[in-house]
Amino acid sequence: MSKFPVFLGPCVLESLELAKTVAGFLKENINEHDFDLHFKGSFDKANRSSIDSYRGPGIDEGLKILEQISKEFELKTITDYHHPDQAETVSEVVDVLQVPAFLSRQTDMVVAGAKACKINNSKLKVKKGQFLSPEDTKNIVEKVTTILAPDQMFLTERGTSFGYNSLVVDMTSFEIMKSFGVQVIHDATHCLQRPGGLGKSTGGRREFLMPLAKAAIAAGADGLFLEVHPNPSKALSDSTTQLELERLPEVIEKLLTLKKCVDNL
Repeated sequence: MSKFPVFLGPCVLESLELAKTVAGFLKENINEHDFDLHFKGSFDKANRSSIDSYRGPGIDEGLKILEQISKEFELKTITDYHHPDQAETVSEVVDVLQVPAFLSRQTDMVVAGAKACKINNSKLKVKKGQFLSPEDTKNIVEKVTTILAPDQMFLTERGTSFGYNSLVVDMTSFEIMKSFGVQVIHDATHCLQRPGGLGKSTGGRREFLMPLAKAAIAAGADGLFLEVHPNPSKALSDSTTQLELERLPEVIEKLLTLKKCVDNL
């Protein structure tokens, strides 16, 4: 049985210094757990609410940061790509390529990612679009598994649009998407978002992180994706949903304990 995959890190790569701070904390305080740990950081946030919002260091500098984190801290890495022609370049550096939710139905994106992962023996993680039902992801899985083995793919539940500025996680989605033969990850922080809720930026409800994460694990989630920051209120992206870094060990300990209980039922 494969290890429980956990993806942790800041929303956007603000600087090498921040990335090292988070990676060092993960290595020292989290890495003793028996799960498959990945450091997460985006080199570009292409779907920001405002044109004035910080997007990231860009692909060249961002991949340099991720490569340094991988080598210095011996951590696996994951990042998004935003265009099919980025897939191969990104997959040469990271262990997992991520397709953003808004691009999850773009066949060229998904196929390019799968082909790049096959070349570089990496994995593809696709976020279910906020506009898709769990059943709709079967088509995404079929696109990927014509190229990759099912164990080289993750689907991710990050909530579904429900009216204006609101997301809802349907807990039945985990079993539905798992029935397509791939692992399903719970995105514990993006599902807390209120898209456009602050006018020129996305709002969020960080206080509901634990109730939803616990419910997702109980409902069958195969892994966790969770964004963390040393000082979320100062974060350049998703400041209302990222978890305080110092709280992470307690949160992970509780969620892994619950996971063990669920596995023993």
